[in-house]
Amino acid sequence: MIHLKNYADTEDIFQTVFLKYVLSSISFESEEHEKAWFIRVTINACKDLLKSFFRNRTTSLDEIMEQSTQLPPDYREVLEAVFSLPQKYRDVVYLYYYEDYTAPQISCILDKNVNTIYTLLTRSKQILRKKLEGDGYE
Repeated sequence: MIHLKNYADTEDIFQTVFLKYVLSSISFESEEHEKAWFIRVTINACKDLLKSFFRNRTTSLDEIMEQSTQLPPDYREVLEAVFSLPQKYRDVVYLYYYEDYTAPQISCILDKNVNTIYTLLTRSKQILRKKLEGDGYE
């Protein structure tokens, strides 16, 4: 938790390290040696995760909402409209517009047909257009 500051990532690292332990054929000299191994492997796994391409390339939805108070009112309204979308539309819009993934990439991420992704994007645009229409957006 100290390194990652995220409970979900901490759980992932715990599972990764435990799996390495179970699959390894290392024989430890003592309990202290085993403890040191666990600490070193855990620290290295945390560092690897923090350096990973995926981690550096993403922004959490919570961070975006926290930063929305610093945005101009027009952008904030659009962002709030996006977050008010149903989950299936919000995920596609987020991945497409905020993370810059293509529809084929999103289809792989969400395990859906590419045409389904295009349909979800079209429908989400229609929903957003209706929500923002009264606010002077086109």
